[in-house]
Amino acid sequence: MIGAKFGHFLDKPLTPLVKNIPLNPNMLTAAGFVITVAAAFVLPYNIRLGGMLILIGGLFDMLDGVSARVNNKVTKCGAFLDSVLDRYSDAFLFLSVAWYLASIGEHTGAFLSLGTLVGAFLISYARARAEGLGESCSTGIMERPERIILLIFALLTGWFTPILWTMLILTHVTVLQRVYHVWKKMS
Repeated sequence: MIGAKFGHFLDKPLTPLVKNIPLNPNMLTAAGFVITVAAAFVLPYNIRLGGMLILIGGLFDMLDGVSARVNNKVTKCGAFLDSVLDRYSDAFLFLSVAWYLASIGEHTGAFLSLGTLVGAFLISYARARAEGLGESCSTGIMERPERIILLIFALLTGWFTPILWTMLILTHVTVLQRVYHVWKKMS
């Protein structure tokens, strides 16, 4: 939803910055991934620092696409790498949140985090499967940018349970939206 509305919104204001970044967009993707993995390892010990690191990793994840578009370096391989590393990032983050919550006795929150991870993977799978069948499918209310923003908010505020309930429900609503979208298009 955010990506669809604001996906290229920052291209123009960030153009001067990314023109001066000597790194290949894939290197920015990898750097964002490494920072996000570091966040996942820090998170069980310091949730606010973990949240800040996710924010920094997210900035790299945003810059890689802007850099690719602005510098005419958009490739299918780069898009594939970005998608795969995003799934790994999601797994590390939601498993880390579940670990943290289980360690403090918040087993409901740990379950919600794992359920949200399942939903996140199904959102991605639904899109990939639809595209494999020749149908575009980027519809839905809770795509990755929304999940990451809400996760950072939960980490910085400590409001895990209500935010994770929201994420759990909306990720699975998004899966259903995609199933319905593809069914409607292919019927």
